[in-house]
Amino acid sequence: MSSRSIITQLTKGISRENPVFVLLLGLCPVLGVTSTAINGLGMGLATTFVLIMSNIVISLIKHLIPSKVRIPSFIVVIASFVTVVDLLMAGYLPALHEQLGLFIPLIVVNCIVLGRAESFASRNDLFPAFLDGVSMGIGFTYALVILGGIRELLGSYSLFGLKILEGDGLLVFVLAPGAFIALGFIIAFFEWRKSIATKAKKAA
Repeated sequence: MSSRSIITQLTKGISRENPVFVLLLGLCPVLGVTSTAINGLGMGLATTFVLIMSNIVISLIKHLIPSKVRIPSFIVVIASFVTVVDLLMAGYLPALHEQLGLFIPLIVVNCIVLGRAESFASRNDLFPAFLDGVSMGIGFTYALVILGGIRELLGSYSLFGLKILEGDGLLVFVLAPGAFIALGFIIAFFEWRKSIATKAKKAA
């Protein structure tokens, strides 16, 4: 692969194919854990690890898996890495592990991870599959940190646990409705930016 194609592959998950803001995938953990930027970062990095490692393994063993059992096989691979993440986080980051709770085991059935395994890793070689995992993982982490940061900033006037302004903030952004409100505005911004880019292309 050329350097240009590598860069294109790495950046697709951040903007044009962002799994959250563009493809609207994996919204359950996105809405559930992003009450703070730290929670979003932790969940994003855990999912990124699983994405990269499962993509690598699935791309290596794709010819060994019978087509009839490919989905169960993918889930077994993904579940193995989720278990590794769960145990490591419980051992070394117990506070964050407690905050994320059930959402860590639920990475197994996250449609982003399983979707990339089925649509990309099982159809491509090792290096492209690795790049895809990195790209989608970065995009997912970016989305969670942005959403968590906005909710934390508006909900408690703090960011990554550091107090920015005095006061208690807007409680609605700490609660579940705030996640929908913030996500809606971010998606609207992405759609507006996409429409501007489309008009610019047509004008050119």
